[in-house]
Amino acid sequence: MAFRRLLVEVSRQHSQLRPLKNLFACSYHTSLKFGGNTGTISESLVPRASNNQECNFQHPTCSMMLSRALYSSDASTLEVGPTEAAKELYDKLLKSVIEQRTAPPNNWLWTLIEKCANREDIKLLFNVLENLRKFRLSNLRIFENFNDNLCREISKACVRVEAIEFGKKTLWKHNVYGLTPSVASAHSLLLYAKEHNDANLLVDVMKLLKANDVPLQPGTADIVFSICYNTERWDLMCKYAKRFVMAGAKLRRTSFDTWMTFAAKLGDVDNLWKIEKLRSGLMKTHTIGSGFSCAKGFLLEHKPEEAAAMVQVVTQTLLEAKRPDIMAELEKLVSEWPLEIIKRRKDEDKKALAAGLQQDISAMIHSLSGLGVKTNVKMDDLTKMPL
Repeated sequence: MAFRRLLVEVSRQHSQLRPLKNLFACSYHTSLKFGGNTGTISESLVPRASNNQECNFQHPTCSMMLSRALYSSDASTLEVGPTEAAKELYDKLLKSVIEQRTAPPNNWLWTLIEKCANREDIKLLFNVLENLRKFRLSNLRIFENFNDNLCREISKACVRVEAIEFGKKTLWKHNVYGLTPSVASAHSLLLYAKEHNDANLLVDVMKLLKANDVPLQPGTADIVFSICYNTERWDLMCKYAKRFVMAGAKLRRTSFDTWMTFAAKLGDVDNLWKIEKLRSGLMKTHTIGSGFSCAKGFLLEHKPEEAAAMVQVVTQTLLEAKRPDIMAELEKLVSEWPLEIIKRRKDEDKKALAAGLQQDISAMIHSLSGLGVKTNVKMDDLTKMPL
């Protein structure tokens, strides 16, 4: 009687497996084992190919399940393994340092860096770096990090395949990979942030530079200021500009242009004149960017004659070849800049500001004619500006 109940239970469990078996285009084998009087049962759910053929999962439902399995928790991100080229070099490098205990040829590591094509390749690269670091310490008694050129190329590889988290590790002062943080590595990450308008990455990189004592360079400021301007983060611009100035970095004309253009765009006259004071202490002549920023500052202070005089100075200072650029900037001052300023003001201030800019810009253009500066600016956009 007990044996009959056992057979009934086995039959019931077997019937519950049918929906599972129907998912696959292959059969399942169920085996029963009775051990003495214990009545133990084991059931194998290993797929068995039909007609001695390899089981190919062609059933639509099965294919869908397998496709899902290939994806990570983010359904839009396909899990991709390391490339064959990177894996081959990785295996050779590890075999050399772990099994053979010999230093591998330098070109193997350089080639691996060049061959990295995805995030998994970068993982292999960093694993190799850690093992090479240990080998250099224990076997070769080399305590120095890898050379700067190698560190720079590793950061470029991380950015190239968008393995940004690994790229940040190149800026760690104390790491197990033998990497030395440098401005060159930081620039690779910052240029990626600039390309993608990623202010969050900018913040992360600047924190890493500070924490790992990487000195700030004028070229770094150029990239940082561009990101702040493009993402309209005036708060970050002020924060990092102060850091560069306090660190003694001699900002380039391009950095001052971006900084002053941003201040003029926002109508922040107080900060504009502070920046101009810093700039004039380092360089005497104006660029188009700094000169027109100052002219906009004068216009916001209702000083159209001073604004015209500033445009005249820029015109006389720059080469004849730059005259078309000056005229283009003058066009934007008339047609684009007033609207940019007005939209950032409170509603109750907009009408008075628009009327004032119409009057002052018209007076500036008139003064330019009196100063001998030829202008061919269309005033239609200015006169049509909503009051």
